[in-house]
Amino acid sequence: MSARRPSSTPLSARLRDRSPGLSASLLNGVVAAGLGLGTLAVLVLGLWISSPYPDSGPGGALHVVTALWLLAHGVELVRTDTLSGAPLPLGVTPLLLLALPGWLLYRAGRYATDASAEPDGPPPVPVRTAWLGVVLGYLGVGGAAALYCSGGELRPSWGWVALSLPLVAAAGAGAGVWSARGRPQEPLLVALRAVPGPVRRVVFGADAAARVGTAVRAAGASAAVLVGGGASLVAASTVWHGEAARASFLHLTEGWTGRFAVLLLGLALVPNAAVWAASYALGPGFVLGAGHLVHPLTSDPAPMLPPFPLLAAVPDAGPGTRLNWAAALVPVVASVVAGWFVARAAVRRRGRGEPPRARWSVARTTGVTLLTATACALLLALLAAFSGGPLGNAALACFGPPWWQTGPAAGAWTALLGMPTALTVRAWRLRGARAAAPPKDAGEGTGKTKTKTKDETKHPLAAFRSPAETKRPLTPPRPAPGATGLPGEEPYDILPAEPFTERPPAGPPAAETP
Repeated sequence: MSARRPSSTPLSARLRDRSPGLSASLLNGVVAAGLGLGTLAVLVLGLWISSPYPDSGPGGALHVVTALWLLAHGVELVRTDTLSGAPLPLGVTPLLLLALPGWLLYRAGRYATDASAEPDGPPPVPVRTAWLGVVLGYLGVGGAAALYCSGGELRPSWGWVALSLPLVAAAGAGAGVWSARGRPQEPLLVALRAVPGPVRRVVFGADAAARVGTAVRAAGASAAVLVGGGASLVAASTVWHGEAARASFLHLTEGWTGRFAVLLLGLALVPNAAVWAASYALGPGFVLGAGHLVHPLTSDPAPMLPPFPLLAAVPDAGPGTRLNWAAALVPVVASVVAGWFVARAAVRRRGRGEPPRARWSVARTTGVTLLTATACALLLALLAAFSGGPLGNAALACFGPPWWQTGPAAGAWTALLGMPTALTVRAWRLRGARAAAPPKDAGEGTGKTKTKTKDETKHPLAAFRSPAETKRPLTPPRPAPGATGLPGEEPYDILPAEPFTERPPAGPPAAETP
């Protein structure tokens, strides 16, 4: 007898299946990075070609392309061509530029995990393989771009390259892979494992997924209202200071190419200005240079700010007026929206015309509102941190909202106003449940009204019974496959459990005849 060698087919099959998936994912990451660089290259080279007096050749323009691409990922740049010779940091990331690599990474993650619709096609790529391949391919191009940019006038800070570039790549690709897999809730609940069991049961309860999902949606809606309200404040202030904004726009450059570049830069910084205005409405305000704080109570902008249209929209120096205090309406509306989202999830309606039912008690609704306030605080702190940064040394070392104050302020507004809103809307939505309850003495005392039995009121065919069948109680309807048992939520099978025939009277069995 000879011993048979173990087959290597399973291992070779796994390697064969994984290798194409990993290589395709790497290619998706490389293509995403290349598309981002190519988009910025078309824009910058077009402006360089149309400029009547370019300062450098094609090499300098390509260095600017890679610098802008790295800046779009949150990488801080260092400017070396200064009058004093000392390098100056440049860390304000235009948030509109951040949307470009984020969207490309999201699409790359989705494409990497798309399964073939053909029966004989390759198996779906595992989640980790797709995500890792996209991230590694993207970081390979990003590292090469950082090396190329290090020889120009705008050089990347390698500490920020090692921190910000992998963070953006991992987040964007992870969002794409998660969306392609149907947005499962399990990855979002992994962080809850770090919370101790007793605390987790008290805060989140048994339905942790529903509470966390509601809090995230409510916090996202509140943050959207805050940023949208901030954009409205920026637009109103720009119109109010329209003459100063126009003068600063015309003062920066004279040619149409330069003015178009200034216009594009202003549009890229509009989301930053919206976040700054949201922090202004929340109370902490924003900093325009070291020691120069601007908030609704007082405005103290730096005296030597460079001319720029968005900076012309800054409130005038001096104490705030009632017009400045009216900006507080933005967080009020955002907190009400967050409370309404929580109350809508706390009370559900079974169906059209059916009374609502309470999903969460008052205590649980309060807990979800506090969880929403925490999520909103984290989200606003992250936006504030990304929207600001340094523009130089000394007085220009600090620009933007203080994230350690903006986040807690957003959480405090949401907790103080969102909680009473959620409880009030919850009570208002439950009013139909009390109004729909029938009185107990209905039909009593008249002698003419017959009270229906429990089975007859529930059965859908009770009105079609014959007089001979009314003596037998009806059986409740059978739920259809997959039904939850609550009327109005799932379709019911309206067929009765058995035919409506009269049963023989109960009694001793008849004697058998031979």
